[in-house]
Amino acid sequence: MADEVENPLLVNAVDGAVEFKGLPVSKTNHGGWRSAAFIIGVEVAERFAYYGISSNLVTYLTGPLGQSTAAAAANVNAWTGTASLLPLLGAFVADSYLDRYRTIALASLLYILGLGLLSLSAVLPSLIGFSCQTNDHISCSPPQLQVILFFFSLYLVGAAQGGHKPCAQAFGADQFDGEDLEECKARSSFFNWWYFGVCVGGTIAIFIVSYVQDNLSWALGFGIPCVAMVIALVVFLLGTTTYRYCITLNEKGPFARIGSVFVAAFRNWRTVSPTISSLEVESHEFLHHQRSEQFKFLNKALFTPNHLKNNDSVCSVTEVEEAKAVLALFPIWVPCLVYGIVLAQSPTFFTKQGATMDRTVVSGFKIPAASLQCLISLATVIIIPIYDSSFVPIARAFTRKPAGITVLQRIGTGIFLSATSMVVAALVEIQRLNIALKYDLVNKPSATIPMSIWWLVPQYLLSGIADCFALIGMQEFFYDQVPTELRSIGLALYLSVVGVGSFLSSFLVSVIENATDGDGRDSWFSNNLNRAHLDYFYWLLATLCAFGFAAYLHFARSYIYKRRGAI
Repeated sequence: MADEVENPLLVNAVDGAVEFKGLPVSKTNHGGWRSAAFIIGVEVAERFAYYGISSNLVTYLTGPLGQSTAAAAANVNAWTGTASLLPLLGAFVADSYLDRYRTIALASLLYILGLGLLSLSAVLPSLIGFSCQTNDHISCSPPQLQVILFFFSLYLVGAAQGGHKPCAQAFGADQFDGEDLEECKARSSFFNWWYFGVCVGGTIAIFIVSYVQDNLSWALGFGIPCVAMVIALVVFLLGTTTYRYCITLNEKGPFARIGSVFVAAFRNWRTVSPTISSLEVESHEFLHHQRSEQFKFLNKALFTPNHLKNNDSVCSVTEVEEAKAVLALFPIWVPCLVYGIVLAQSPTFFTKQGATMDRTVVSGFKIPAASLQCLISLATVIIIPIYDSSFVPIARAFTRKPAGITVLQRIGTGIFLSATSMVVAALVEIQRLNIALKYDLVNKPSATIPMSIWWLVPQYLLSGIADCFALIGMQEFFYDQVPTELRSIGLALYLSVVGVGSFLSSFLVSVIENATDGDGRDSWFSNNLNRAHLDYFYWLLATLCAFGFAAYLHFARSYIYKRRGAI
């Protein structure tokens, strides 16, 4: 197959890629925007399904499942975190055993199964004849079977997303040749329009599905996303003959190569690190001489313990530099976690804030509190076309960079904006608490605060603009800066920022809940939000963002890009 790919007679051939029958591909017949459009369409449907579940999840947990605000927020964060970390496993399976195409197809089937069971869990009480009689003092617990089936289905959806999300995005970016300047620019635009599709799908879901869930039926609200995933699978399969499929020419898998470098370096830790000749490194993909100065200890993997006698090589220079490229990502990844923590607030505490406020749009019609999350997507939908068509060309004229500004500059801007959103959220919450006190509503948690829900608009919009910079920047950065065969893992690393951030948010909530509750005091996350102090929590997050941003700037300044990825 490698001989076929290198066939010099093929016009506009793409190295390292084949079509669905295993034959060489040309740029005119396969890949590019033609194929990427199918995959973006799939992502619109998949995000519609995901946000149809996640955006209003806290309402379902505190409503039909009867959980407290703190417990519901912790459960939402735990699920979001798990769903965002599982892409690491899904990407590993795709890059090592299956491939991105097969992983996407299998994950879609698992998605459909999970959503179908989720709908079943919502109608289970009526199917088993369970009825709930309550009064003002006694709450009604849902059937245990319903709770078990619900969480099993929910985490099945999370597992499906873990296989679908990183592979679909990496597979879409694979449709562009990074060695071609024009296609390289198109790939940078792909990440913008990919996220545009994500936001379109999320916005539609938040508008439609959250309304159905709040006003019609939870079973129907879970069933609609299931139909969306059926459509997504059909669309994905329709594009099969147009896709470019990456092939692996190295028999040694990417994880095995990188793992062997760390093992060999550890085994040779007592030896003196070898130097790599500048003539040798110039022929490789990475800036070896600079990376070698950063991670000298990995150079020990180049020789066996008895190298002074026979100079036998254990790992190649390329393998060592691949390991260094992956290791270099973590000083950037860690400061980004503060952004992941802030990201976890919009589907939890932002939504609970909105539920206490005046949500009347016209007489007799109230918008669901979760629907304001669509403002995050709306801001992105508005900003991305402006960013891609106006800002990038203007910035490119000054910086001479294909993407206008570097991806690290883009990520840093997003982290700064997320800190700003927390400051605004804290100020709005202070105003909400003052109005509750003014109208003597502090001890009336079910009363509507005479303050319009539109006060929350600025913090949602700032979150959306921050996403345009940070999330899209992280997608492009982690995809481009890892070895080619690990690009699914690269995108899983970006998703893990969201996942670990959600877990850290859940951890903070638990610690603060235990520290501030008791002795007659109300915790920061009291079920009665009028006696809670979400403003204190937002100030804490703003402070964490400030420290994270400072650390990010320090590590970003010293980061060394791949030669072809210095964007």
